[in-house]
Amino acid sequence: MEPDTVAFAKSLHRASPAERVSLIRAGVSASRIPELAVAMRVSRERLLGMLNLPDASIRRQARQGVMLSMEQSERVIGLARLIGQVAVMVEDSGGPKDFDAARWIGEWLEQPVPALEGGRPADYMETLTGQALVSNLLIQSQGGVFA
Repeated sequence: MEPDTVAFAKSLHRASPAERVSLIRAGVSASRIPELAVAMRVSRERLLGMLNLPDASIRRQARQGVMLSMEQSERVIGLARLIGQVAVMVEDSGGPKDFDAARWIGEWLEQPVPALEGGRPADYMETLTGQALVSNLLIQSQGGVFA
């Protein structure tokens, strides 16, 4: 399950914006939520809280095999894309082959970051602007630039 999640995440990171928009419009399966939680080693409840997604309706959608709304899909894709971004960054830098990008993101999102005035990246996952901010922090850390 986890390698599929990371492969999906890497494909999202490498996809063009138009490809991601198409996927968002089509909707992401609600079953991606528990897959992401397992891969990230966070509780399903914590992941739903990070993304500001309603627990009961997500459970129902997953049980019924229903796709998430565009807004919900966009938040899930944004988080998965961050996993893909880290996986690609580590690969491109010659990092270890067994690096677990999903687990790393799950842990890193909960750590206070000085560039966020001591806030945690997890607190920024519910909006696209927040996800972009976190993505830029990752890019800056790769380049050794700290804001």
